[in-house]
Amino acid sequence: MKIGNGFTETPNLNYSTTPPRGQDQDIVVRFWGVRGSVPSPGPDTARFGGNTSCVSIEGVNAIDSRPRIGVFDAGTGIRNLGKTIADRDIEIVILLSHVHWDHIQGFPFFSPIYQAKRNIFFSTLEQRHGLFRRLLEQMDGMHFPLTESQLRAHMDHYSDTQIEQFVDDGYRVSRIRVNHPGETYGFRADLRGRSIVYIPDNELDPPYPPILRDATLTAFCRGADVLIHDAQYIDADMPHKRGWGHSVISRVWELARAARVKHVVLFHHDPDRTDNELDEIQAASNAWFAIHAPGTRCTVAFEGLELRLTSKPRPPETKTILPAESATAPRPRSDREDRSHP
Repeated sequence: MKIGNGFTETPNLNYSTTPPRGQDQDIVVRFWGVRGSVPSPGPDTARFGGNTSCVSIEGVNAIDSRPRIGVFDAGTGIRNLGKTIADRDIEIVILLSHVHWDHIQGFPFFSPIYQAKRNIFFSTLEQRHGLFRRLLEQMDGMHFPLTESQLRAHMDHYSDTQIEQFVDDGYRVSRIRVNHPGETYGFRADLRGRSIVYIPDNELDPPYPPILRDATLTAFCRGADVLIHDAQYIDADMPHKRGWGHSVISRVWELARAARVKHVVLFHHDPDRTDNELDEIQAASNAWFAIHAPGTRCTVAFEGLELRLTSKPRPPETKTILPAESATAPRPRSDREDRSHP
């Protein structure tokens, strides 16, 4: 399978979805769903997984020492996340990139929403742009048997004062509009000296006038410890799928190099992409980065992937100013980065 620049080597990898153990002070990034468009269960996708978009970031916030978990998107992967945290006393923050089915369809199956005394927060921008409302509209008794009135969790958004406190303490999440049909966003989480960028749906080099230009995107991703980016297509998918709102893998490689990110995670796999084909993509990526950007690591995302970051010491006089277009989900800490491979 040709992926880009002729790299077709297949890696010899030892696969495991058992996450490594780390220390409580770490920021832990976990992947619960890595597919795009539609869930794709079956023997050909069992190793990398068939659930749709859901990534969590977890740690203890330094302001009040309360454990919090930030959740990017509510695709079908969020169901397993819900089972994992259902018995834990942890505050949940959900950030939505957009409301296409593959990013919200798991929400009705997220068990914490049925728990009384459970606090689930959305950003003020979820409220402002109507994404929260659209998330709940699928639970209307017709498209799903339960309705919004049967949810027991307390759902709210942080006050401006709380957001300012989080930002002052080094936790900031910024949002940027990207190239994808509908109103779609990417996020950058700057967490006490470390940074994670999550852009699950974005077309690099679209055939239409771009909402997001390469220079702006590169600046947004600049120096990130982890860049999670849409990598749904390969060269062979073009030109038929150009304009569908997703990126060719070889263009994501180039973005990672230009932005000088430390670790790029290829995400939002095509539902028809098999495990063996994703093996080939991993090998091709390893070969490309070894030549063109040896300082950048690359991982093809899989369910069970876990990354750990440990926070950098922050000078006490440092004060971060809250940007106008910011959606702050309080987050954990960051520095060391571990990777398990599928």
